Amino acid sequence: MFDFGTKDLVIIAVIVVFLFGATKIPQLTKGLVDSMRHLRNAFKDEPTQPQPPVDTKKS
Repeated sequence: MFDFGTKDLVIIAVIVVFLFGATKIPQLTKGLVDSMRHLRNAFKDEPTQPQPPVDTKKS
């Protein structure tokens, strides 16, 4: 679907540097990685199937 070559990726990288500046890029990547990590942990914490209720009464 997307066929990016080396030339295309270099052009995109240059545009990103012009838009955000070289000093902001590390901050942007850190924020992106943190948000991806948070999202991944949120999906890990949720059970995939509903668990049956635990019966605490002893017979």
